Amino acid sequence: MLAAVTSAALVGIHAESVQVEVNSNEEGEPRLILVGLPDAAVRESCDRVMTALGNSGYDPLRTRTTINLAPGDLRKEGPMYDLPIALGLLAAAGEVDAKGLAPYLIAGELGLSGEARPIRGALAIARLANKLGKTGIILPSVSADEAALVPDVPVYRVDNLEQALEMVRGVRPLVRVERAGNGEKMPARGAGLDFADLKGQPALRRAIEVAVAGAHNLLIIGPPGSGKSMAAKRIAGIMPPPTQEEYLEVLCIQSIAGRTIRGPAWPRDQRPFRAPHHTVSDAALLGGGAIPGPGEISLAHHGVLFLDELPEFRRSVLQVLRQPLEDGEVSISRRAAKLTFPSQFMLVAAMNPCPCGYLGDPRHRCRCSPTMIERYRSRVGGPLLDRIDIHVEAPALSIGELRSAALGEASEAIRARVLAARAVQQLRYGHTSVTVNARMTHRQIREHCAISAAQADFLQSAMERLSLSARAYDRILKFARTIADLAAAPAIEDAHLLEAINYRTLDRAVF
Repeated sequence: MLAAVTSAALVGIHAESVQVEVNSNEEGEPRLILVGLPDAAVRESCDRVMTALGNSGYDPLRTRTTINLAPGDLRKEGPMYDLPIALGLLAAAGEVDAKGLAPYLIAGELGLSGEARPIRGALAIARLANKLGKTGIILPSVSADEAALVPDVPVYRVDNLEQALEMVRGVRPLVRVERAGNGEKMPARGAGLDFADLKGQPALRRAIEVAVAGAHNLLIIGPPGSGKSMAAKRIAGIMPPPTQEEYLEVLCIQSIAGRTIRGPAWPRDQRPFRAPHHTVSDAALLGGGAIPGPGEISLAHHGVLFLDELPEFRRSVLQVLRQPLEDGEVSISRRAAKLTFPSQFMLVAAMNPCPCGYLGDPRHRCRCSPTMIERYRSRVGGPLLDRIDIHVEAPALSIGELRSAALGEASEAIRARVLAARAVQQLRYGHTSVTVNARMTHRQIREHCAISAAQADFLQSAMERLSLSARAYDRILKFARTIADLAAAPAIEDAHLLEAINYRTLDRAVF
């Protein structure tokens, strides 16, 4: 008897339909044959499923049985096929009507006792079910809570194989998961981090505010203890909450990476903040593996990627950032697959001014030679600096500033101004794919960043003195537009342009 169950395979951050076809009553000794390009985890499903069926009171393997995972040219990985294979075996053995399985998309791992365990990519699977027009999707409880965030897709939870079988038979009512919460009950990541804790550094505060308002990349340069890392860790707290679509994309990437299987759902109003160590590899940053998975830059999608001690990162690691910063996505090619992951993140980097860190510090003597300083700064490279909109200095704090009991401006006040500037940008770009100034196309730069002839002459003179590139020209205009948005100015004024140029002076004068 032939039975078919619809399941899914994860491809990047999306899911593709997979038909689990089970055919029994074949001639030969009783055994299972699994085909359809499975990986090791899928091949092990046969042993898990048969043990789970036995412990649940079933023994469907009385004849030679073939299980085909179609299409055959799509690689299948992970234990998500345990539950559909088990139900398919029971349907092929006549324990359940195969027609009762057809309306649903089913996925889930099984324990040896028949317990249903969570899987990666539940959100992507729910989106696929919506695309296929399925009546519903059956998942283990933890994964079902995540999949229920996708609208218009009925999601049903199961705790074990026996419960799933009874639900399909109609003996037990389907347990539907209500779409609620969206992570709202979870404490926000980084809760309690407020800019009020950062003392002094008015120039750094201003640069961060403008950078977040337009989603511009930022480089902070200063000696140890000046507050670079402290400020960077508070940036996510002044960013606007993600839209529903952005939230689903963030959670989908987290789910594909397996981060939601044992951890809580991503907080609804929080954007990602990733801070990989400087020893990170190219593959860990970009993504990789035999079957490519998302790396740090994709886990930071719609959020912040913080690179502390920037020159300490390997040069190869820094150079691979160039394409994702420009395109907002990263393509990874492996023998098994070629996948594309989204990577629209705000890059925040921090570094010391020299190897010892005390160049320009009036309280400490710098012991670095000019050659050492030049070699240290050259590790970053000009092409990457061109893609960082703002370079700002964070000078060492005085003893008086450190002793001061006065609090700085709170994150809530800064966030209110950022939200107002983002609202202006949303109105400006309408229903286009661009939502922030940093993502403006060349045509949009000409349309929204128009400057007078006198301003153009001034900008040209500044670029020639600083030896800035054509890419830096566009970034100065984008940044000036963001400064104007914060000031609620309809056009870029001289002060806005001058401030934007001032943030590029470190581009060549220091580096």
